[in-house]
Amino acid sequence: MLRLYLFIVILLSWPFQIAYIFLGENYRPILLLSMIMVAVATFICGKWIFKDGFQNAGWGWGKPKHYFYVLILALFLWLFPSLIERSAGWYLAKETTMATIAITFSTSFLITIIPAFSEEFGWRGYLLPRLLKKYKYRKALLVHGLITWVWHLPFVFAMGFDVGNNPWVDVPLVLAVSFIPTILHAVVFAYIWSRTASLAVSTFYCVCFDEVRDTLENTLGLGGLGQNWQMLVLTVLGIWLLWKGKWGFIGT
Repeated sequence: MLRLYLFIVILLSWPFQIAYIFLGENYRPILLLSMIMVAVATFICGKWIFKDGFQNAGWGWGKPKHYFYVLILALFLWLFPSLIERSAGWYLAKETTMATIAITFSTSFLITIIPAFSEEFGWRGYLLPRLLKKYKYRKALLVHGLITWVWHLPFVFAMGFDVGNNPWVDVPLVLAVSFIPTILHAVVFAYIWSRTASLAVSTFYCVCFDEVRDTLENTLGLGGLGQNWQMLVLTVLGIWLLWKGKWGFIGT
């Protein structure tokens, strides 16, 4: 089941990631289509192939405090290092206004909601509950994180080619650097989903994570500290949750 599910997800979604690599940054919305295809593949599997439904996906809304907590986490991961960079003068900040920042974030937020939900529906709402029936919870969490890393491989390869002038060095380096943080970030996503019993909350976090980052990059600017800071924090947080977190898996 797991292999067939992953095959169907990749078959439907990777062509959009690969197309983006060849078409360039002007076609970035294609990446959103690759995210939506995760939900399409998941629906096909749950509805017609495996016919196991989506009852334990996490259809609750969560509590208001849950949305506040995950927003604070996203700001801590991206805005906090950006403020440090600006105050230290480590990069030349762009001239912008609060209105521009607010409009940029709001517009991107609305555009990203459906693609973000699509990923959460697939990875947390469908894949993880089935892995939990097959493996002990820590192994299930790590396997589901590994699968999310594998799904991002075309984009990760593209990042490696863009880093420098020697892809034989840069691509393996980017793959290695992204491996553990991506898996442990998936653990953080899973914790949010499991504790809130809500795809809505994990989707909200996904959108905040992506759009706080993108808004900063497109307005104030974002230096190297931000990327390294979020990887470090998510790695430490993921390890801590993996071993000490109080998990509350849905339907188990």
